Amino acid sequence: MGAITTNFFDLGGVCLSNGWDHEQRQRVAQKLGFDYETFDSRHRQVVDSLERGQLTLEEYLHWTLFYEPRSFTIERAIDEMQQLSMPFAETLQVVRALREGSGCLLATLNNESRELNEYRIERFGLHSLFTVFFTSCYMGLIKPQPEAYRRALQITQRRPDECLFVDDRPMNVEVARILGMHPIHFANAAQLEADLRAAGIAF
Repeated sequence: MGAITTNFFDLGGVCLSNGWDHEQRQRVAQKLGFDYETFDSRHRQVVDSLERGQLTLEEYLHWTLFYEPRSFTIERAIDEMQQLSMPFAETLQVVRALREGSGCLLATLNNESRELNEYRIERFGLHSLFTVFFTSCYMGLIKPQPEAYRRALQITQRRPDECLFVDDRPMNVEVARILGMHPIHFANAAQLEADLRAAGIAF
């Protein structure tokens, strides 16, 4: 393998807390007092469209929650969703060191709805760390579909063997490996830093 020129990072579970995963949905259901099982059944029918950018967040909430009267507003539900997002400070410190010292292109390759993705990018200053965001809502493709990775490679004009991919989900990492990218299965920031250096990246 040649030198690594490009690092693709997942966001939720690597750089930030998950945006709208099972745990986050349960917490909002408990706080706002709606039935989680009914909501989750409806969520599973439309989450693919939400993350592909085919539904707005408000449309999604109308389908999953506001098909009947609620004691709270859509604005309150969105605010509760947003407030669950937290930065993984140690990982972001590693990303910042990469940005400043490695000379590599840094990009995200992540699944997320448009509104939540853009909120998190802005709230946590990710514009200053990543050059480009290959998010499912912009590409209409969701990991672990191989085409999501291929599209990111095509747009950046990078060969798989010069790219490193970081994700916390085994299947996502496995697809990157199969496609010829250098995979890192994220566990924590210290392990990430060690694996980056083992891949020959100086920063």
